[in-house]
Amino acid sequence: MTRLATLLSGLAAFTIASAAPAADTYPSKPLRVVITFPAGGPSDVVVRLVTQRLTDEWGHPVIIDNRGGAGGIVGTEVVAHAAPDGYTFLVGTAGGMTINPALHAKLSYDPFRDFAPVGMLVMSPQILIAHPSVPAKTVKELVQYAKERPGQLNFGSAGSGTATHLGLELLKLSTGMQATHVPYKGGAPALTDLVGGQIQLLWLSIPSVLPHVKSGRLRALAVSTLKRSASAPDVPTVAESGYPGFEYANWNALFAPSGTPVGHIAKINSRVVKALNEPDIAQKLIAQGADPAPGSPAELGKYMRTDHERWKKVIGSAGIKPQ
Repeated sequence: MTRLATLLSGLAAFTIASAAPAADTYPSKPLRVVITFPAGGPSDVVVRLVTQRLTDEWGHPVIIDNRGGAGGIVGTEVVAHAAPDGYTFLVGTAGGMTINPALHAKLSYDPFRDFAPVGMLVMSPQILIAHPSVPAKTVKELVQYAKERPGQLNFGSAGSGTATHLGLELLKLSTGMQATHVPYKGGAPALTDLVGGQIQLLWLSIPSVLPHVKSGRLRALAVSTLKRSASAPDVPTVAESGYPGFEYANWNALFAPSGTPVGHIAKINSRVVKALNEPDIAQKLIAQGADPAPGSPAELGKYMRTDHERWKKVIGSAGIKPQ
């Protein structure tokens, strides 16, 4: 028995020693990262900047797989059903991971059941902009102006159920102001009509509107996040403007299929956090209107639930239905 025990002990030690190097070789082949938007968009730019650092360090290419369609549902489904082997990841967004589940009664995926958080990439604050015909220079002044003129303000969006629409409804819910929602087929036509004075208010990404703000054709009132944006540091937050707790943003975060080994997730998270903290990467992201937001998988999971509950409340209060 003693000899047998010795042999078994030696075999166990050999097995552990043999397994350790195998774990250390991850990743041993290319990674695939699915983006739920077409190539060339803001999410695409952000992800390519960060994932290039993974390629540089590990020597394996990161294959970007653009799967646009259905407000992010198409690409999200692809990863929900992928093998949890640590080689397929999703760049999840507020639309796909927290808004769609609150907006649609039935989805083919559950963001909390089917995915493992890896880490936040960036937060992209939205900026509240007004046509100069609206004399308000602060959110409080805007709210007072709107209350004195019920039904006279038109608030554009990039479409019903989009983050720009929900941002309007959150502002109404948080401040008591009223404005008529005017949905467009995208942010560009909404911005065109705002500059032309056909609508008076709009939430939109910072880079798309800053030239108009600097020229005086539009006025910036506030940004949507709790902290000021590095892309527009002189613009106050809604929370600073007298409405504590107001917060929303477009965001990009990395997810893996549920069941992906924890060690693989930790290794990817560590390298992504390192990349987001690199000054040159951070500056390039900020130029895109995206504030780097490195964090742990647990922090991402907690934020997701908070964001989901926020949009459930807004969608229910406003009676928004999917289009």
